Amino acid sequence: MKYRRRLFFVKNPYDTQTDSAFVRAVRENFSYHCAHCLEYHTIAAQLGVRADSFHAIQDIARLPCLPTLLFKRHRLRSAPALIRATSSGTSGNYSEIGFDIGGLLCALVMSCKIMYRRGLFSPVPCHYLIMGYKPHRSNRTAVTKTAFGATLFAPALSRRYILKYQDGAYSPDFEGILSALKKLDSAFFPVRFMGFPSYTFFLMQMMEEQGLHIRLKKGSKIMLGGGWKQFCAEQADKESFYRLAKKVFGIGDQDIIEFFGAVEHPILYCDCPNHHFHVPAYSRVVIRDVDTLQPVPEGTVGLVNLITPMVCATPVLSVMTDDLGVLHPSSSCGCGIQTPFLEIIGRVAPSEIKTCAAGAADLLKGGSVQ
Repeated sequence: MKYRRRLFFVKNPYDTQTDSAFVRAVRENFSYHCAHCLEYHTIAAQLGVRADSFHAIQDIARLPCLPTLLFKRHRLRSAPALIRATSSGTSGNYSEIGFDIGGLLCALVMSCKIMYRRGLFSPVPCHYLIMGYKPHRSNRTAVTKTAFGATLFAPALSRRYILKYQDGAYSPDFEGILSALKKLDSAFFPVRFMGFPSYTFFLMQMMEEQGLHIRLKKGSKIMLGGGWKQFCAEQADKESFYRLAKKVFGIGDQDIIEFFGAVEHPILYCDCPNHHFHVPAYSRVVIRDVDTLQPVPEGTVGLVNLITPMVCATPVLSVMTDDLGVLHPSSSCGCGIQTPFLEIIGRVAPSEIKTCAAGAADLLKGGSVQ
């Protein structure tokens, strides 16, 4: 996988001159999955897509685009996996994605470069309040692994989790987090939150209702990832979130960092200082029309199709999410990063994604999709 390695070892994680390297890595990854995963080969053959189909960056839109729902219903394999990670499975089904050692190395290099650019590495120790799952042997979710990994950016003095495993299930421990926060009021070392924005917001609401305002040490940060999941109806807009964080913790929006990603697309999207998700060199985003699935121009809302040649163990080269999004030109941000940025608008109706997944399943059986 020499082309994958070359792509992921570019110096600038937002290099705008990587189109040719990306296409070569895509062609290499596509050939590997076709040779090692019968199901993927079947889908590609039915669609008439071959390795020589990819010459320019525009050609990557022709890749077999597998809906994330397909991975929740089928276990696709291209190679033995060093580790496996699952989606959260809030709907009852979950994806299980395998990662090869080369893919994990690429993920490590990618994360270090992006986190360094965002200023998250620090030699100053801190206390971590993880607004997510406490690791447990029964929990293989990617969001749990990612949250723990984020506690390695600065030396950890302590780690406290809000979701604790007890009697076969996870439940939130808001009182435990509040108790820990009271002890950290005016502490000498900074505090870093990491995890679900929903639980972080609910905690801040609880503190506001109790009139509890805690001044955290300068350098404290709130890092958000994993989305709102089952709390979509309670989702707060960014301005309200930032305003409340400033009020109860004294943390300004410049110290609030948000991440976007999916277990089926393990690329790290980290917001810029203007809070936009710029597309890194390791991936490309295609926005597709909800009805026709054809690519649409920048500035148009559609289904978010994520592409990366990072993983060899599972054919997640091109996946269709259930997110609705818009791809904006870099010029409309102004942070200095020159790649386009992705704005997530919401989620598409489940029936649309089920239709896409059913079509892919038909291809697995040797049928055709109209």
